[in-house]
Amino acid sequence: MYQERPSRLGGAVVWTGDGSGRVLPDGCMDLLWNEGRLLVAGPDTRAYVTAGAPGSWTGLRFSPGSAPAFLGVPAHELRDRRVELSDLWPVSEVRRLRSRIAAAPDPATALEDLVLERAAPPDPVLRALVTALDAGRPVAVTADELGLGARQLHRRSLVAFGYGPKTLARILRLRRALALAGAGVPFAQTAVRSGFADQAHLARDVKELAGVPLGRLLAAGL
Repeated sequence: MYQERPSRLGGAVVWTGDGSGRVLPDGCMDLLWNEGRLLVAGPDTRAYVTAGAPGSWTGLRFSPGSAPAFLGVPAHELRDRRVELSDLWPVSEVRRLRSRIAAAPDPATALEDLVLERAAPPDPVLRALVTALDAGRPVAVTADELGLGARQLHRRSLVAFGYGPKTLARILRLRRALALAGAGVPFAQTAVRSGFADQAHLARDVKELAGVPLGRLLAAGL
């Protein structure tokens, strides 16, 4: 069973589950704990489907664009990947952190505490970028409003999100559509309200990014 709660780290979410299911792109990255292992889930450009692994999973899902400052690794290096934290940080340091979490009465709280101790202050430009794109603002207009050139915006997006701003906008649009459709809004209205040209455009994007039709996603509770 999957459960989540807001983290004490602004914009983040702490979750627990069995590690199985279809993980949809969301512009985020996760720090994961599973059976004595610390892993990082990089930013996805397509649905990540897994049958799960032995034992339970705990994760902290960073707000979009905030994980690279914590990890010290550009997001594009982890795009569509799951890696051991020891591949990114010194093995001795990761071993110490694993022991600390394993000894804690609640791994989720211990994982959250670890992140809170090392988290960097939020980047106001990245926050403004996500807010604008999530509201459906065009990428070019957003770049102008932020005082960034197209190339500079693309470089910053690769580092923060793992892909360019157009891909981020597309993923955020998908998330808006899923929220509307999940609330019972008819698909045609969902398409228009979330920024798609029409219902067919919505259907194509859902199939490409999520791997299955919208109706199947809703039936699965995603």
